[in-house]
Amino acid sequence: MIYLNGAFMPVEQATVSVLDRGFIFGDGVYEVIPVYSRRAFRLEEHLARLQHSLDCIQLPNPHDLSEWINIVNEVIARNGKNDQYLYLHVTRGAAKRDHAFPNPPVRPTVFVMSNPLTHPPAELLESGIDCITVSDNRWLRCDIKAISLLPNVLLRQAAVDAGCAEAILIRDDSFLTEGAASNIFVVKNGILLAPPKDHLMLPGITYDVILELAETNAIPHEVRRIDKAEVFDADELLMTSSTKEVLAITTLDNKPVGNGKPGMMFTRLYQLYQDFKRDVMRK
Repeated sequence: MIYLNGAFMPVEQATVSVLDRGFIFGDGVYEVIPVYSRRAFRLEEHLARLQHSLDCIQLPNPHDLSEWINIVNEVIARNGKNDQYLYLHVTRGAAKRDHAFPNPPVRPTVFVMSNPLTHPPAELLESGIDCITVSDNRWLRCDIKAISLLPNVLLRQAAVDAGCAEAILIRDDSFLTEGAASNIFVVKNGILLAPPKDHLMLPGITYDVILELAETNAIPHEVRRIDKAEVFDADELLMTSSTKEVLAITTLDNKPVGNGKPGMMFTRLYQLYQDFKRDVMRK
């Protein structure tokens, strides 16, 4: 069951105009929200990030906070899984094809769907994942969670074609930004390093949780620009996202990261994340 423009319906019955600017131009934004035990995690923070994206593309929010909360909770209730992830999608709406914004404005298209949230399998936690590095050739407003994700799609496909799980993005052959669909952390000499949240990366909610856990548990950490050389010289590399949680990266460009096995920082942060999920996300 999905939500589309004021109505709840089976996804098979949903239709959107071929003139929708999301379809024609990729003119819209989205949000992904994990749900644990039928509770949307950090819903207001996710909706604040959605508001940031809408503000950046000059699209008025079609719903206030209470309306969004009601829509989200109803979609959760109408779908069967206790653990889900929600996809929220807002476009500028259907109008004749013109690059300029419709004048007068048209009604935005609002779409919300739920999918089952699956957790990383034990064997992946034990082995870690393989990644490649690629040039971050995207635009300069990566902080906007835009639906026009073709650059990310191509970068992620480069990883798939190489038999890897994710692509780590290096901007200007100089510094780390993020993964094609994730945030990346570097560990060196017991210090957790995180790229700064700026216009070149998406500000991840799970990224925030990891840094909060580091702060609360006295794990040394720094938020700063991370040079390309530091990525290749890392003792550990970690990948985080709302759906993948925390995973160790154990090979990079066909070479082992550290000793080629998940390290102590991953083990600690993974357990802290599971404890947080049990004690906070599910309550």
